[in-house]
Amino acid sequence: MTDGMKKESSKFLRLRVGLWGLLTAAGVVACTATIFGFLGRFSWFLDLFSHFRVQYLIGLLAIGGLLLVLRRRKTAVLFLGFACVNLFLVLPLYFGGNGTVPEDVPTLRAMLLNVNTRLGDADLVKAAILDADPDILALEEISDQWMEDLEWLKDSHPYSLTKPREDSFGIALFSKLPFVESEVAYIGSADVPSLLATVGTEERDLRVVVTHPLPPGGPAYSRWRNQQLELLPNCVTPGETTLLLGDLNVTPWNYYFRRLLSRTGLTDSSKGRGVQPTWPSNNPLLLIPIDHCLHSADIIIVDKRIGSNVSSDHYPVLVDFAIVTESE
Repeated sequence: MTDGMKKESSKFLRLRVGLWGLLTAAGVVACTATIFGFLGRFSWFLDLFSHFRVQYLIGLLAIGGLLLVLRRRKTAVLFLGFACVNLFLVLPLYFGGNGTVPEDVPTLRAMLLNVNTRLGDADLVKAAILDADPDILALEEISDQWMEDLEWLKDSHPYSLTKPREDSFGIALFSKLPFVESEVAYIGSADVPSLLATVGTEERDLRVVVTHPLPPGGPAYSRWRNQQLELLPNCVTPGETTLLLGDLNVTPWNYYFRRLLSRTGLTDSSKGRGVQPTWPSNNPLLLIPIDHCLHSADIIIVDKRIGSNVSSDHYPVLVDFAIVTESE
């Protein structure tokens, strides 16, 4: 072998070893994050790792595949095994959903939109709302300025309950359907408002809960968020037709989200429709689904989709649904 060939061979080996090392390090990080995501109930910091299951899945599949090409089979199998763990958590969102709607049952539309107190564009928000034409509209991060910008909503949605604030936790509910009752509630110790309303529909009264827990940006905020999610079941009456809307600051794989579903008996409207990420709209690599619509068993979800960008850090959520009786 000539000196030139030896140098080229040595360079190739260094490249291969270097690439293997980088891939292995990235895979170890993703595997560790996968494990950490199961331990969120024990630590606010570990809880943050529960939200990025799709990213772990895609990353580990890619790394495992590349390592197979490099003939690092044992490491590749390990990483692909951890990818399967995340797949097991993500896959259920693509199955399920509930039933079909009888022809004589009307369909309603709910819209959830975190407008962002400072970033959102009032003209784009107006266009999105007009295009969606929802019967029930839940808005979050509403300030006094946003209330002025949304004054036009009173014509199309004459029934409203609003609690604007300047700290990103203002909240509002607008409806085409009349309120039977409504109230502003403070759930837990965080001192952020939620809205509880009963809306009259053709089928029966519909309980609407709109809430926005604090983001898990540290031990105190995480504790207040978790407390609010723990107390939310008190706002849901078993057997009552219920729609719960909100930026919950958790994903479907989070311990506190799963506990909320278990304790309320509500269903995630994403079932059968897959992962529909809503935040952060400005970073596609980190997109996760934290804006939710949960519903009682007597509500059939006809369609659920993510709306267009309105210059907020959240995408809107649109849900078409119907209220049915057991006989239907």
